[in-house]
Amino acid sequence: MVISKTPLRISFFGGGTDMQQFWREEEGCVLSCSINKYIHVIVNKSFDRLIHIKYFEQEDVDSIDKIKHDLVRETMRKAGIKGGVEVVILSDIPHTGSGLGSSSTLTVGLLNAFYTYCGKKVSKEILAQQACEIEIDILGKPIGKQDQYIAAYGGLNKIVFKPNGSVQVQQVEPIYNMLPALRKYLLLFYTGIGHKSEDILEEQTRLITHTRPVLRKIKEQVNDALKILSGEDLEKLGTLMQEGWRLKCQLASKISNNFLNELIERAFKAGAMGAKITGAGGGGFLLLICKPELQDSVRNKLGDLKEFSFDLEAGGTEILMDSENLRFA
Repeated sequence: MVISKTPLRISFFGGGTDMQQFWREEEGCVLSCSINKYIHVIVNKSFDRLIHIKYFEQEDVDSIDKIKHDLVRETMRKAGIKGGVEVVILSDIPHTGSGLGSSSTLTVGLLNAFYTYCGKKVSKEILAQQACEIEIDILGKPIGKQDQYIAAYGGLNKIVFKPNGSVQVQQVEPIYNMLPALRKYLLLFYTGIGHKSEDILEEQTRLITHTRPVLRKIKEQVNDALKILSGEDLEKLGTLMQEGWRLKCQLASKISNNFLNELIERAFKAGAMGAKITGAGGGGFLLLICKPELQDSVRNKLGDLKEFSFDLEAGGTEILMDSENLRFA
């Protein structure tokens, strides 16, 4: 039996510049951090020769080609597993439309678990690369590349996407000592609305020729944020996030809506300094930057939303259990 644990993420700045239509022409860049909410993947030899998959649905099939779950199917193929396994997927968040990178987190976690089950040790770089290949090249999803890398590596990172397709993961070590202070300023609420990120991202992709100037400003915010963090001026970070959200809403028509705008306005009136909808937008989670002494006021104003307790995570995907090699985390 093998159990992998892979973190979800919060993307602070630069989202959208990790999409191929942008970085093929000029360098993209994001600032992203993993959080202590996870997707666990359990892989075990099945009691028969069938493939048994359990997530929010259940599949019992006799051939990999019959698997409906596209990420399970393609990660099994990539790892070279043809059958005879039981796969269980457990997630700390709603299974769709979270905006916390759950699809890529799952892809990385599946690859890590399947390769370990096969007795193969694969680097974080390869896990991230192959997750991108599966989601973007094989399955044709209109997504970027940041989520796969943050899930594999973990921590707070500046991730740079080069026009030649290479990716540089730069851990933001010099300001790691201020992460506890940053965490005290962050609030996360579930809006109660799932979203179809692919619909939003397809429109965003079509418009990149026209929105490239906006995306350049979004990219510039990454270095602005790093300067602010190095000076530990978290109020300025809130102002920067507020501007980033305004820019992001120019990338596609469904990134925000009246309901989300009203939630953000309520949060600002209660004392929040910065706000954004995580991921592609349209629903999922609301991330806020707010002084600790004003957070109860914000909670009261958003009392109809479920607060999502979390912390920032330093690690990426890992194997918790590998019974074949008697290895336990």
